[in-house]
Amino acid sequence: MAEESKKDQLMGKAKKAAGDFMNDEKTKEEGKRQETEGKVKDAANDVKDKATDAFDNDKK
Repeated sequence: MAEESKKDQLMGKAKKAAGDFMNDEKTKEEGKRQETEGKVKDAANDVKDKATDAFDNDKK
């Protein structure tokens, strides 16, 4: 899942750059949305991993 979030962030940055270059606000906004979506997925994975680690440590 981490790879997917990184891919979304990278593709979002590329779309933002393309939107800037072509002066296309729609593409630029799509890029911002996709980049943010990737960051949110990344943060959610971090929270999940920390919760799993905490739960596993409590079992010991």
